[in-house]
Amino acid sequence: MTGLSSSAVAEGTRSRPRLGPRAAAALVFGASAAVLVVEIVALRLLAPYLGLTLETSTLVIGIALTAIALGSWLGGRVADQVDPLRLLAPALGISGVVVALTPAVLRGVAEWARPLLILVAALTILVPGALLSAVTPLVTKVRLTSLAETGTVVGRLSGAGTVGSIVGTVLTGFVLLSRLPVSGILLGLGALLVIVSVPVGWRLRGRSGTAPALALVLAAGGLAASVAPGGCDVETRYHCAEVVADPSRTGGRTLVLDGVRHSYVDAGDPAHLEFTYVKAVASVTDAAFPAGRPLTAHHLGGGGLTLPRYLAATRPGTRSVVSEIDDGVVRIDRERLGLRPQPGIDVRTEDGRLGLRRLDTDTLDLVVGDAFGGVSVPWHLTTVEALTEVRRVLAPDGLYVANLIDHGEQSFAKAELATLRTVFAHVALLGEPVDTGLARTGAPPGGNLVAVASDRPADLAAVQKALDARRTGWKTVTGDALTTWIADAPVLTDDYAPVDQLLQPYAPQRGGKAAPRDAVVSVQDDSAHLPLP
Repeated sequence: MTGLSSSAVAEGTRSRPRLGPRAAAALVFGASAAVLVVEIVALRLLAPYLGLTLETSTLVIGIALTAIALGSWLGGRVADQVDPLRLLAPALGISGVVVALTPAVLRGVAEWARPLLILVAALTILVPGALLSAVTPLVTKVRLTSLAETGTVVGRLSGAGTVGSIVGTVLTGFVLLSRLPVSGILLGLGALLVIVSVPVGWRLRGRSGTAPALALVLAAGGLAASVAPGGCDVETRYHCAEVVADPSRTGGRTLVLDGVRHSYVDAGDPAHLEFTYVKAVASVTDAAFPAGRPLTAHHLGGGGLTLPRYLAATRPGTRSVVSEIDDGVVRIDRERLGLRPQPGIDVRTEDGRLGLRRLDTDTLDLVVGDAFGGVSVPWHLTTVEALTEVRRVLAPDGLYVANLIDHGEQSFAKAELATLRTVFAHVALLGEPVDTGLARTGAPPGGNLVAVASDRPADLAAVQKALDARRTGWKTVTGDALTTWIADAPVLTDDYAPVDQLLQPYAPQRGGKAAPRDAVVSVQDDSAHLPLP
């Protein structure tokens, strides 16, 4: 006899599966898709607290893969010992409840018990991920009734699970995150899983006694998410965004992205500069070009458009092109910061490096580098190859001015200065004396630094005079002093750019970490061209 033994066949007949092939494929497809939705959304949920770094991404991906492996292994073991039909509905329902509670739990822990955040985050990914991953071996066990069709059943369900993972990934990245808040996605997914668990439990076991309890917990999760601390006025595709009014200045607004100050703008006074690093960039520009001369400028990172608006106000006729990934930030500029359309400022939702490739050679007076993701830096904008693109689009007397943030040993900032020196003939560093090695104090070094690079020598005396006029307290460093500060820092290339490992985003302080001084955050990516809002 081909297939199972006679006793196994008899047992299989008594427990003939009441789960058809289409229903089985649908369950595996949906569960696999849900795992990937949770994984991707968890990255967005944790970014305001852990940063959008390589380490954060690696952590979340590692936990998700652990959940998949654990769920598949335990699901297979349990399916051989317990009737799988009894477990499918609880697996879906319990995972749905955990998913729905995740936004409130994580934000509450981040607010009131930060040391436990990583542990709680791991559990909120691991538990639903493992339960949902167990669905595949459970369904496979139900569908396998003959060895003659083992390959067909396993292959079909494996394929359905893989397609589900693909759909969950694409749907989340391209559709859900651009249209729904993070909490809405997880609450909706949790509700869907709980709802599906009810007919699954009713049809397969004739039981739905757990449905009211699960529904009650789900409702509690929705209520908790609505009152949990989130700090977001708007959830954009990439950021948790908040606009904070300045009580001491009418019209003053600070754009906060993922908990870090990004831009300060005064809609009625574009010449007003609040953050010190912005004053430094303006000082370089004022010293490098004759007063009032219109410029052609490209800005890598837009945020509140502080510098483009400053250039337009102080140098009428200036044309600024801005590469800003997040169209949600562009909408915030219009709707919450009160920034109106302005001739000469063109905002493009695009990756900064790809945006540079579209520009003609030797056409720009100024490129401003101000691109960040959380408190990390898009590594592909820091390398020799990226800076060579910057040099290509600059006119022979053009300038590249970049905002950098680093703390502690400042390994990333030093590496970036070393990289700039391999591309440009003249490089200078601006910053507080303690940050640039010109002074030794008890305070740990770190914060904002501004790098200036060009193929023509900058008038550093004029730059220093402009810095002093704005009372920044910053000093300029170049030549041997800069060489000493850089020391043996590595040069960053497309082949080797460990930016996330080099960068220390926070200043070490007793009892915890502090946000970077005058921190600026934005991210770059490729998308459509948008006019100024």
